Amino acid sequence: MDLRKLKKLIDLVQESGVAELEVTEGEEKVRIVKHSAVAATHVVAAPPVVAAAPVASAAAAAASAPDAGEAQLPPGQVVKAPMVGTFYRASSPGAKPFVDLGQHVEAGDSLCIIEAMKLMNAIESECSGEIKAILVENGQPVEYGQPLFVIG
Repeated sequence: MDLRKLKKLIDLVQESGVAELEVTEGEEKVRIVKHSAVAATHVVAAPPVVAAAPVASAAAAAASAPDAGEAQLPPGQVVKAPMVGTFYRASSPGAKPFVDLGQHVEAGDSLCIIEAMKLMNAIESECSGEIKAILVENGQPVEYGQPLFVIG
């Protein structure tokens, strides 16, 4: 799907009262969701329907009990995903991970990368402390607001 079509779809969602729009062209699928609490519109390129079914059910299960999952986390600052994408612990497949369990980090240190729409986004620590938990496996899809790390 070309960029002009995506821009038109985003503009359509912003101007209308529609909260969510999903368009499928062949094997390409685009889902645009407008959140009332956030002024930005998120564009998510989803994999083919066959691969999306397990991810959707896992996301629904996580969304149904977010308080229960967060209550079991070790004490500390929870670093959450700022976007939807694929979580990577290292800059390349053979590289050393940015952080390991028990490692001390400073504010501004890179924790991971989230790939979103073929763009690599470095996620940095907002606080100093020790990595108490790594909550996502390398290469796994993450949702907006999903806990990634606990720093204590």
